[in-house]
Amino acid sequence: MTTPTEWMKDEYNDLVSKGFDWKPPVITGASSARCIIDGSEKIMLCANNYLNLSTHPKVRKAAIDAVKSHGAGSGSVRPIAGNMDIHNQLEETIARFKKREAALYYQTGFAVNSGLIPQLAGKNDAIISDQLNHGSIIDGVRLSGVKKENRTIYPHNDMGGLEDQLKTMTKKCDKTLVISDGVFSMDGDIAPLDEITRLAREYGAMTYIDDCHGEGVLAGGRGIGTHFGVEDEVDMESGSFSKAFGVVGGLIAGEKHMVDYAFNKSRTMLLSGSAPPATIAA
Repeated sequence: MTTPTEWMKDEYNDLVSKGFDWKPPVITGASSARCIIDGSEKIMLCANNYLNLSTHPKVRKAAIDAVKSHGAGSGSVRPIAGNMDIHNQLEETIARFKKREAALYYQTGFAVNSGLIPQLAGKNDAIISDQLNHGSIIDGVRLSGVKKENRTIYPHNDMGGLEDQLKTMTKKCDKTLVISDGVFSMDGDIAPLDEITRLAREYGAMTYIDDCHGEGVLAGGRGIGTHFGVEDEVDMESGSFSKAFGVVGGLIAGEKHMVDYAFNKSRTMLLSGSAPPATIAA
């Protein structure tokens, strides 16, 4: 007897036959530079916990203290009853650290890109995206109302290719959004952000940079904007607490009016329970 979900079994078996069945290793204890994986000690070379802050005594203590003072969960979404003082304090700290007017915390880095990008461009607009951008950016672009012919990809880090597309899209569309990773997660190379921002300004386009892998690594930890000295030229900078910061979550930073807009338009943030106190405090 077949069931309405029988097709999933066939799809899964096809994945298995092609060697695409994820079998995540089991970590016993903390994820750190040395950890126990599948029962034996290993040196960790594939995690994003670059600075090993997830096990830092101050980070652990902050999480424990927050549970004692604020409880285990936030109790609601932020617009209703889940906005605690520590959420606001964290965002003020992020903004100062990033040298931006304001910042907004999201529950995950994926939630930033998949929730905010669709709100930045509509059917009469254009999005120009680097060829090797993260999957969350790709999903965000696909979820936008931008017509397929106006969602374009330029060859990886090819500024000539980017300029060619800017020339075309800024003439035919109302708004144009340029999106790039800051540090590309697969190869570790860096976007030429000084050139990207220069071209965007020349053609009147917005810039959206995902710096999840640059934070904590470049320019004393502030990331790629500071690395190139163009913090003020990046309209929207997304980031993550799941990498060098050693916890979990995402962020967007920029001008205050942009952050206010993001808060009111990002359904991935608005309609999800706000992050628990331990995460925020850590």
